[in-house]
Amino acid sequence: MCDAVKSVLRGGIRQCAAAAAPDISVIAPYVCRMTHSSLPRRVTGVALVAATVLLAVAATRPTPRALPLGNGLALTPPMGWNSWNHFACNVSSTLIRGVADAMAANGMREAGYQYVVIDDCWQVGRDAKGTVLADSVRFPEGIKALADYVHSKGLKFGIYTDAGRKTCEGRVGSYEHEEQDMRSYAQWGVDYVKIDWCNSEGLDAPTQYAKMRDAIAKSGRAIVVSICEWGQNRPWQWGPTSGNLWRTTGDISDSWDSMLSNFDLSAQYWQIAKPGAWNDPDMLEIGNGGLNREESRAHMSLWAIAAAPLIAGNDVRTMNDSTRDARIARDVLLNRDVIAVNQDSLGVQGHMISNSRALLQVWTRPLKDGSIAVVMLNRATVPARINADFGYMGMTSGSRRVRDLWAHKDTTVTGGGYAATVAPHGVVMFRAWPAVK
Repeated sequence: MCDAVKSVLRGGIRQCAAAAAPDISVIAPYVCRMTHSSLPRRVTGVALVAATVLLAVAATRPTPRALPLGNGLALTPPMGWNSWNHFACNVSSTLIRGVADAMAANGMREAGYQYVVIDDCWQVGRDAKGTVLADSVRFPEGIKALADYVHSKGLKFGIYTDAGRKTCEGRVGSYEHEEQDMRSYAQWGVDYVKIDWCNSEGLDAPTQYAKMRDAIAKSGRAIVVSICEWGQNRPWQWGPTSGNLWRTTGDISDSWDSMLSNFDLSAQYWQIAKPGAWNDPDMLEIGNGGLNREESRAHMSLWAIAAAPLIAGNDVRTMNDSTRDARIARDVLLNRDVIAVNQDSLGVQGHMISNSRALLQVWTRPLKDGSIAVVMLNRATVPARINADFGYMGMTSGSRRVRDLWAHKDTTVTGGGYAATVAPHGVVMFRAWPAVK
């Protein structure tokens, strides 16, 4: 069975060699173990379906557009900050400079957060030649000077537009100005563009986002493309041909239920993700007050296991304060062990292997070094014992190293699984290495 799986995997990879398919030396044993006949029939059936879909997706990725943008960007999920979740339309040069200063000083830059992204409301109209104009009151020095300042802090600069006629807040969109706007962005030094889908009645999403992609390519600047059409037009089917990441959901809000809903929706498309092309369940709400510490750790862990972009949405200027929210933000956003899972270069999105009563779940993700990241998630409102079976993960029995990624502690486990009591709305996240022979 394993030899057959490896053969099919190799064949699929040969057919789509440019598609950045996962390394079969890591994936094949993982798939083989999950399809082993010793597993319960229910789990075996699910695993076989999952394996079949994985292979089918790999084999049908179109070779000519395997790396459609040709930009070599976002080979791991983008990390950064965006203004919308906390500030909405209240954006200004003062805010963005303050955020860049904070990220350069509070450990975020060193942890891997790169992009400082202005969301909606920076633009006010167009001049007589059609060039998009920034709000001269809120951004008196203009966007290029602001981008230069962000770059001077060792960070990258991002901006927002809309593929439709107007943005979601009624500002000018890029429809029929695609090339003109992308030329402006390139001249300003933009490194990342989030492209929304409001006021787009009668337009075709794949067509419009392809126009934006082509306009960016013509601009001559390498720019990460973030597609934000909320999953309405099945972007997981065409998003990899036009963007580095694509929203699979509606907007997230600062609550446990919203976070889980977005995660669940995005998790359905785990087979599609690969280096340079990521499912996006929306930005992080960590540090905004709606999630407690356990819930915030769950949020971060799930985004890491899902290879989702880590775009912070809190007021990072206050992260060194002594408030509850600042302490949570520091504890969660700066966890290097969890970030390492998110940024793993194998580029495989994790998926669920165990689900008890739809409340107690185990999610896993294979990593480049042969280890597996695991999240044991308790969706219930009371503590619960959860067991993660190594056999379901493609691991043989024996003594192995296990690292708890929130406790930052290594242990040696000799049994066939790892069990822990998980807090309500909480997680235990660990990384397990192959058994020592």
